Parts: sequence; structure tokens; C-alpha cells
Amino acid sequence: MSSIFPTYARFDVEIEEATGMKVTDTSGKTYIDFTSGIGVCNLGHRHPAVHEQIKLQLDKYWHVSNLYHNPIQERVAKALTSKSSGDLVFFSNSGAEANEAAIKLARKVTGKETVITFEQSFHGRTFATMAATGQNKVREGFGPMLEKFAYATYNDIESVKQLIDSNTAAIMLESIQGEGGVVPANQDFVDELIQLAKQYEVLVIIDEIQTGIGRTGKGFGYEHYGLDPDIITVAKGLGNGMPVGAMIAKEKYKESFGPGSHGSTFGGNPLAMAAAEAVIKNVFKPDFLNEVKNKGNYLMAELNKELKNIEMVKEVRGKGLMVGIECNQAVSSVVKELINQGVLILNASPNVLRLLPPLIVTYDEIDEVVGLIKQALVK
Repeated sequence: MSSIFPTYARFDVEIEEATGMKVTDTSGKTYIDFTSGIGVCNLGHRHPAVHEQIKLQLDKYWHVSNLYHNPIQERVAKALTSKSSGDLVFFSNSGAEANEAAIKLARKVTGKETVITFEQSFHGRTFATMAATGQNKVREGFGPMLEKFAYATYNDIESVKQLIDSNTAAIMLESIQGEGGVVPANQDFVDELIQLAKQYEVLVIIDEIQTGIGRTGKGFGYEHYGLDPDIITVAKGLGNGMPVGAMIAKEKYKESFGPGSHGSTFGGNPLAMAAAEAVIKNVFKPDFLNEVKNKGNYLMAELNKELKNIEMVKEVRGKGLMVGIECNQAVSSVVKELINQGVLILNASPNVLRLLPPLIVTYDEIDEVVGLIKQALVK
């Protein structure tokens, strides 16, 4: 009997070790990992550069209070701001914490209360981020939610117009809804959204927890849309397996987050910062990002070619190496069959297979997995 709360419906796989694209269980069976730990290990498991940076930091110090200056935090913050449209960083331990910080900052800056998010969005499981998430199943059973969140329909600007008013502090969205089914934003929708936000003096928060750090073939998903967000949140791929999150925001909001306004004991932990520094150095290289884009295009093309005549498949969509295969029925049995065949894969909503391979995936591995997906869908 497990001593762990059953908050996850776990698959019958017990992990022993992992390297690169491969995960091995306690029975010795090896799997190709097309989950990256849910978009976390973007450089693959135990990437040598990340491994080495963590080891070096282990021999220096593991933790000091954020009451003292931490040089590695400064280096990672400067690296993040140099690669994004933001100017200042707050470090946290997770994506949910980064989104909590973003919500607090938006309300503090504007003096307004309402945050508009979107149906089928996912922003976390803390009380604020659970309230921000546009999925009833995440909120059920926990009593009254934190107030002042409103839910528009993704890619429907008219639904936003019906909600926005003089008390709206921010609009918070994912450039691709991940947990909601791998649904990219439409360019026209984003363009109109930005104009509406300017009209009402509303901040724009882009949740890049799953789409950031190279996943879509650009450093951040918002770059596909020519955006200049007020606030950006990242986590997952930033630490390549080490727990870390970050909120990146504009310089003009600095005074709203002064001493005592927010904090985190472990935010910016030196070991997590070591991992993040190595990740940024490797992922944000132009050649690396271009290769992610090319692999993503190849994966989409192969899936469309191989699955086009399968009646169960409705649509293949996504950007870079964040791809969803929407089916006309639940895909839980397909996920289990692929695990049996040695492929770790996810679902996003009951009817969507979600592919999030490490960004180091090879073309041969893409071919192999596409073939196995095809077999599983027709079985």
C-alpha cells in the first residue's frame, strides 16, 4: 500500500533511470520518452551540460536566504531578460507560483481586480491559479473560489469584449492551450486582444509554462505572434528537471513589487539556477531553435501523412515540438497501448494525444514513434 496521496492516476511504470530520450523502468524495459516529464526535460534526461553545472554548484553552496545577493540569480535573470521582452525577474519554484506572482503584480500595478482568462486554460492548482484555470474539473470540491476571475472563449474576441471593463486588471492566456487540447491561438484573435487591452489599459500576461524555453521552435511561444507582453511566466523547461519558475515583467512595474510585497524561501535556489543557466545557454542558440522548428515541421508532416486515412483522427495541430492529435473518441487506451510498445506519451483533454518530446529528439526517433502511433490508432 502506497503512503502517497493518490492525486495522480499513475500508469503501471516504475522508473529506475533515464538518459537523453530514453527512460528505463525497474524491470529493465526501456521507453522512448515523448513526454519530457510533461514538457520539462527539453534537453533530455540528465543532459551533460546541465548535469555539470549542478555538480559545480553543489560544491559551492546549496542555499542562502534571498536577503543576500546571489550572483547566479543575477546571471540567470539577465539571461532571461536578454532573451525575452521583459526587464525584471522574480524567481519561484514552479509554474503555479510564477502565475501567482503575475496575478498579484497585475492587481497591484493596476489597482483593479478582475483577471480574464479562458475556458479550457490551465494555470495551476493553488487557490489563485485554480481560480484562474478555465476548467471546472480543476475547481470542483474546494468550496468558493478566489473571486474576480472571468472566463472568455479562446480564439473568440467577442467573448472577451463581453467581459472586459474598467475594473479589469489583466488578460491572462497561453499562446497554445496545452492541457486544454494543444490549441494554438489565432493571429487575428491575438491582434484584436492586444488592441482591446490597450483600449482598457489592461495588462497582458502570457503563461509560457509549457510553451516557453524553446518548445515551439522559438524561445517563447508569444514570439510567433509578434507580442510584447507586460508579464511572462515560465517554469517546466527552464530547469530541465530541477524545480524552478520565473515571472518576467516590465521595468515600469518595479515599484509595485518592492520589499515585503512578495517572496519565496526557495525561489531562485542556487541548484535550480545552475540548471537554468545551463538550459538557457543551450536552448536559446539560434541553430538549436531552428532545428527544433525543422523537427517540429517534420513531425507534423509525418503525422499528417501517416494518419490521414485513420477514421479516428480528426486533426493534427501545434507548433514546434508541442503537437496534439485530436481524435473522435477517448485516447486513454491508445496511451496505454503505446506504453506497452515502449513509448511514453500524454493526453490533453480526453480526446487528444499530446506529444512533447525532448527537443533533442532525432528524426529516426520521430519516424519510429509516428509508426507506433499509427499502429496504436488502428489496433
